[in-house]
Amino acid sequence: MSSRFSRMIYVGNLPLDVKEWEIEDLFYKYGRILDIELKIPPRPPCYCFVEFADARDAEDAIRGRDGYNFDGCRLRVELAHGGRGQPSSGDGHGHGRGSYGGGGRGRGGGRFGVSQRSEYRGAT
Repeated sequence: MSSRFSRMIYVGNLPLDVKEWEIEDLFYKYGRILDIELKIPPRPPCYCFVEFADARDAEDAIRGRDGYNFDGCRLRVELAHGGRGQPSSGDGHGHGRGSYGGGGRGRGGGRFGVSQRSEYRGAT
């Protein structure tokens, strides 16, 4: 069984008007998606975390979409560092994340639910 860390990817440099369903459309072909956490900060760019059911699917998504031109934005796709329930102080790689704030539907009412609380620290 793969760890949650190895199944979750970070997708950076997303356009401000991105929708959760567009993220799903970008990544569904790589494998079963368990969760999408779309983050729309006060200043661009937007970013998200996508969790796959299998670590190999996450690796395939990284290979297939890193550097991909999405709506004029060159996507940055990499393995997420850290994960839910980890300390929010970060891991030295710029991807510290706060504890998972629980469920419910997030922006756009997508089927995955979006975390209501998460922190992202790091340079883009």
